[in-house]
Amino acid sequence: MATPSRKRSTPSPLAPKRASPRDPSSEVPNMKRSLAPPAAPPPLPLQSSGPFVEGSIVRIAMENFLTYDICEVSPGPHLNMIIGANGTGKSSIVCAICLGLAGKPAFMGRADKVGFFVKRGCSKGMVEIELFRTSGNLVITREIDVAKNQSFWFINKKSTTQKVVEEQVAALNIQVGNLCQFLPQDKVGEFAKLSKIELLEATEKSIGPPEMHKYHCELKNFREKEKQLETSCKEKTEYLEKMIQRNERYKQDVERFYERKRHLDLIEMLEAKRPWVEYENVRQEYEEVKLARDRAKDEVRKLKEGQIPITQRIEEIERQRHNLEARIKEKATDIKETSQKCKQKQDVIERKDKHIEELQQALTVKQNEEHDRQRRISNTCKMIEDLQNELKTTENCVDDHIVRFDNLMNQKEDKLRQRYRDTYDAVLWLRNNRDKFKQRVCEPIMLTINMKDNKNAKYIENHIPSNDLRAFVFESQEDMEVFLKEVRDHKKLRVNAVIAPKSSYADKAPSRPLNELKQYGFFSYLRELFDAPDPVMSYLCFQYHIHEVPVGTERTRERIERVIQETRLKQIYTAEEKFVVKTSFYSNQVISSNTSLKVAQFLTVTVDLEQRRHLEEQLKEINRKLQAVESGLIALRETNKHLEHKDNELRQKKKELLERKTKKRQLEQKINSKLGSLKLMEQDTCNLEEEERKTGTKIKEINVQKAKLVTELTNLIKICTSLHIQKVDLILQNTTVISEKNKLESDYMAAASQLRLTEQHFIELDESRQRLLQKCRELMKRARQVCNLGAEQTISQEYQTQVPTIPNGHNSSPPMAFQDLPNTLDEIDALLTEERSRASCFTGLSPTVVEEYTKREEEIEQLTEELKIKKVELDKYRENISQVKERWLNPLKELVEKINEKFSNFFSSMQCAGEIDLHTENEEDYDKYGIRIRVKFRSSTQLHELTPHHQSGGERSVSTMLYLMALQELNRCPFRVVDEINQGMDPINERRVFEMVVNTACKENTSQYFFITPKLLQNLPYNEKMTVLFVYNGPHMLEPNRWNLKAFQRRRRRITFTQPSQ
Repeated sequence: MATPSRKRSTPSPLAPKRASPRDPSSEVPNMKRSLAPPAAPPPLPLQSSGPFVEGSIVRIAMENFLTYDICEVSPGPHLNMIIGANGTGKSSIVCAICLGLAGKPAFMGRADKVGFFVKRGCSKGMVEIELFRTSGNLVITREIDVAKNQSFWFINKKSTTQKVVEEQVAALNIQVGNLCQFLPQDKVGEFAKLSKIELLEATEKSIGPPEMHKYHCELKNFREKEKQLETSCKEKTEYLEKMIQRNERYKQDVERFYERKRHLDLIEMLEAKRPWVEYENVRQEYEEVKLARDRAKDEVRKLKEGQIPITQRIEEIERQRHNLEARIKEKATDIKETSQKCKQKQDVIERKDKHIEELQQALTVKQNEEHDRQRRISNTCKMIEDLQNELKTTENCVDDHIVRFDNLMNQKEDKLRQRYRDTYDAVLWLRNNRDKFKQRVCEPIMLTINMKDNKNAKYIENHIPSNDLRAFVFESQEDMEVFLKEVRDHKKLRVNAVIAPKSSYADKAPSRPLNELKQYGFFSYLRELFDAPDPVMSYLCFQYHIHEVPVGTERTRERIERVIQETRLKQIYTAEEKFVVKTSFYSNQVISSNTSLKVAQFLTVTVDLEQRRHLEEQLKEINRKLQAVESGLIALRETNKHLEHKDNELRQKKKELLERKTKKRQLEQKINSKLGSLKLMEQDTCNLEEEERKTGTKIKEINVQKAKLVTELTNLIKICTSLHIQKVDLILQNTTVISEKNKLESDYMAAASQLRLTEQHFIELDESRQRLLQKCRELMKRARQVCNLGAEQTISQEYQTQVPTIPNGHNSSPPMAFQDLPNTLDEIDALLTEERSRASCFTGLSPTVVEEYTKREEEIEQLTEELKIKKVELDKYRENISQVKERWLNPLKELVEKINEKFSNFFSSMQCAGEIDLHTENEEDYDKYGIRIRVKFRSSTQLHELTPHHQSGGERSVSTMLYLMALQELNRCPFRVVDEINQGMDPINERRVFEMVVNTACKENTSQYFFITPKLLQNLPYNEKMTVLFVYNGPHMLEPNRWNLKAFQRRRRRITFTQPSQ
C-alpha cells in the first residue's frame, strides 16, 4: 500500500486485498507544498533472492521531481496497481522510471528537456531506481540540474556516465523506449498508430530472442547489399561491351599515327643536332676573345708595379705630417691648460675681494639686528604685562561662575541619584578612576547634554530612550570592557555603556538643508537643540540620526499630510506629537503613525521632580479640604516659571563662562609664546666690538693670500707666451710637408688615370668572354636537354664523331646517329623544312587517340577482372541471406503463432474475435515484414486491421491491452508499464481486461507489471500476489520515514471497534 508524506490520508477498502511482499511501509508519498527537511538517505542495495526476476524494480525514490518533494515507492514482484486521483502524481512515477533508466525526456510526450521534470521553484531534482540482480541489486541515481539542463549519473553511489548506465540497463533487457514494454499515458494513442513494420520491430526487441532482431537487421542489410551488387554487375557488363566496340573503330587511326611519328622522329634528330653545331661556332669565338683578355691583363699588371714607389713616398710623408700635427695638438693642449690656470687664479682673486666685501656687510647687518632686538625685547615685556593683567581679571570672573554652574550640575546629579542610584554610583567611581582609561570616557548622556532651551527638552527625551540617556559613552572597546568588568562584575551595579563610532558623525551634514523644510513649519533639527561632547554627539547622530530629524510647530501639524507626502521624512516632531513614516514592502504605500510627546524629566535641571510631586500631592489634599488656597497654587506656578527662566539665564551664562575659559586658555598660550620669544631674544646677545675686531683680522689674512696669487698669475702668463712661439714653428714645418705630398699625389693621379683606362678595356674583354662562355654553357645545356643527358653524363663512344674541348672542362659530342645528318646550319634547316612538310600531310590525327585506345584496352582488362569479383561476392551474399533467413524467419513465425494463439484466446473469452499474422508483400523484401493485428468486436462484421481510424478509442485500448497481455507470458523483459490504458473502455470490457491482467500478471515466473489507473470498478477480482499502491494528496502528508503501516492499522481497528458502541 502507498502511504502519504505529511498529508492526511484516507484508508482505502482495497488495502486488505493484498499481502505486503516485503515491507509494510511500501508507499507513494506526495509532498506538494511541503517545507520539511530532506528525509534520510535511501538504504543500500538489497541482496535478495525472492520472487523478483532479474531486472525488476525493487525501489523508486524521487526528490524535487514533478509533484513530489520527497517520495519513495517499493513495488511488488508481480502486478502493481498504482491508483490515485488525477493530478496526484501517478504518471510522475512512470516518468521517474523512464528518466531513471536513461530514457529520453521526449519519449514521455511531456517535455523535451530533462530540467522541466524538476519541481517548480527547485534548482535540482533526483530520481533513484533500485533494480533486482541475483549478484547484488543495482542502484541507478540520476541528479538533474535545472540551470544547466544536465544530468549527473551514479551507480551504487559511484559517479558514472550515461553511456555506462545505458549499457547496464540494456544488459538487463530493459527497453524504456519500446511501446510493447513501456507505454506511458501520453503514448497510449500512439501504439495503435504503429505501422506493421514498427510493431514487428518492437515485438522482436520485447519478447524475441536477443539474436532475432539482430538477424532481421542483418537480413535487411544483406538484401540491400545484394540489390546494390546486382545493379553494379549489370552496369559493368553493359559498359564493357560498349568499350570493346569503340576500340575496334579507332584501330586504323592508330596505325596512321605511328607513320607520322617516324617523320617526327627524324625532325627531332635534326633539331637535336642543330644546338651542337651552333655551340661549336660560339666556342671558337670564345677562344679568340680569351687571348685578347690575357694580353690586357699583363699590361695592367705592369702599370700597377710602376705606382708602388710613389705610393710608398706618399705614405712616408703622411706619417711625418701626422707626427707634426700630434706635436701641434700637444702644444695647443699645454697652452689651453696654462690659460685655464691663469683664469682660475683670477677667479680666486675676485672671490677674495668679494669675501672681504661680504664680511663688511655682515658686520653692518649684525649692528642693525642688535638695535632691533633691544627694541623688540622692550615691546614684548610691555605685552606680557598687559596679558597678565587681563588673565587675572578673567580668572576672578570664571571662578565666580563655576561655583554657580556646579550648583546646577548638582541638581542633575541629584535627579540621577534619586532615579538611577547604580548609575550615580558608577559616575562617582569614574571620577575617581579616570587614570585607568586610555581614551576619553563621557559620563551618562543626561549629565553631558546641555539644552539651549528647556522647552525643547521633551523632544530629546522622547527621541532618546532612557536606557541610553543614562549610558556612559566610550571611545575605545578596551576601555568599556575595563569599566564594565569593574562596575558590573565587581560592584554589581546595573549600568549601560555604549561606544561612539570610530569616525565622528557629530558634524555630519543633514541630507536636506533646513531652509528647504522651513516652509512646512520646521525650525531646527534635533542636533541643534542642545550641546554635548563630541563622542556623545557622534553616537547620537550615528544611532538615532538626530541630524536628520526635524522639529516643527503647530503649523507643521496642520499640514502634516502634505509634509509626509512631499518630504518623505522618516521621523517628524511637531509641537506636541511625534510622527513615524514607513513605506510598505509589498504595496509601496506610505504608512504613518503618531504618538503624543511625554513631559521632559531629566534635562530640565531647574525642576526638582521629587519636590514637584510632593507639592502636587499637597495641592490635591488642600483642594479636598479647602478651596481657598488656590491663590497659593498660582504663586507656586509663577515660581516655577521664574525658575525655568532663571535656568535659561544660567545656561546662557554657562556658555559665556565656557567662552571666557577658552579665551583664558588662549591668553595663557600667548603669554607662554611671548615669554619663549623673549627668552630666545635675550639669549641671542651680540658683542659688536668683538665682531669688528674679528672682521679686521679676516680681511688682513685675505689680502696676504691675494698677493701670493698675483705672483703665481704672472709666472703662468710667461709660460703661455713661450708655448705659443713653439706652436707657430711646428705649423710652418707641417706646411712644407703638405706641399711635397700634394706634388706626389698629382703624379700618382696621372698614372692612375692611364691604369683605369687599361683596366676598363680588360673588364670589357672579360665581360665579353664571360658572355660567350655563358652562351656556350646555355647551348651545351640545350644540346644535352635535347639528347636527354644529365650535367655530369657523357655520350657513349658509338654515338660520337669528334671530341671537342668545352670551356667548362666537360667532354661531350653529338651522338653517333648524327653522322648521316648535315654538319652545317643551312643544310640542317633545309632538311628540317622538308620533313615538316611531309609530317603535315598526316592531318586529323592526335596523340589522344592512341592514348584513349591504350587506356580503353587497360580498362577493358580491369573491368573484366572486377566483374568476375563482383559476381563471386554476389553469390556469397545470396548464400548468407539464405542461411540468416532460415535462422530468423522460422523462429519468428513460431513466435507470431504463439502470440496469435494467446491473443485469439483473450478475444474469444470476451465474445469477440482477433488474430495476428506475419504480413509481407514480397518475401525477399525483409524491411517490409510486419505484424498485422486484425480484430472484430461484433459478430455481424468481418475482421479488420487495427488502425487509428477504423476502431473506436475504447476498442483500440482493449486491443492494445490484450496484445500486451499476449506478450506478458512470452516476455523476456523484467517489467512492463501501462499508464491509464483503461480510460476509454466501457465497464464490461474494462472488467474483462482487468481480470485478464490479474490472472496473467500474477502467475509464477512472470515479469513485473505496473498498471496505472485513476479509478477502478467495484467488486473486481484481486490476487494475493498483487501490490496496490495508493497515491494520496493533501496538506498534511507525513514524511516517508515517519509513516508506519502497522500503527495505522492498529488505529484503524480501534476506530472500527469503538464506532458500534457509540
